[in-house]
Order: sequence, then structure tokens, then C-alpha cells
Amino acid sequence: MIEHVTIPVRSYERAKAFYKAALAPLGYKNNMEFSPDAAGFMESGHTSFWIAVEETVEPTHVAFRAETRKAVEDFYKVALEAGGKDNGAPGLRSDYSPD
Repeated sequence: MIEHVTIPVRSYERAKAFYKAALAPLGYKNNMEFSPDAAGFMESGHTSFWIAVEETVEPTHVAFRAETRKAVEDFYKVALEAGGKDNGAPGLRSDYSPD
């Protein structure tokens, strides 16, 4: 349904390094770049997640699909190690989905 999404970032290099690390357990790879201010990440042969430098950055909620619980745990661990902030440990969110 959604072809791709772009989220605004303040620090391009920092954000690119973070998402390269955090999205790896979910199978995403940084496959496109429009230096010095935009990068695309591909999963399953499609570049669906982008970051781009913007002057105004508002909080953005993005959820990624994971094939296994291990992928969720690995994503969480790597994201925190890469500088992410904990907004709640991995777990079921029944208001979104039973699994």
C-alpha cells in the first residue's frame, strides 16, 4: 500500500550510521544515496525507507515488520547500541496486532 516513506533528520551522517546498523537485523541495506543529504534503505528488493536532512524535524512514528521474534530482539539491541532511545522494550502490542 505504501510505496516508500521519508523521515526528516538533522544529522545526515549520524542518522545514516544509526539506520544502517539498526535496520540490518530486519534485512534492510543502505542501497541509495544522494549526498550529502538523503539515503534510501532497501528490503526485499525495494527501497522503501528514506532519510533526508530537513530544517524542521518533528517526532515521527515508523514501525518496521520483522519476520521473527529474534529479528525484533536483534533490532532492539542494535538500535540501542547505535544510539537509539528506549521507548519501550520489545513485546506484543495487541492494540496493533495479535502477533
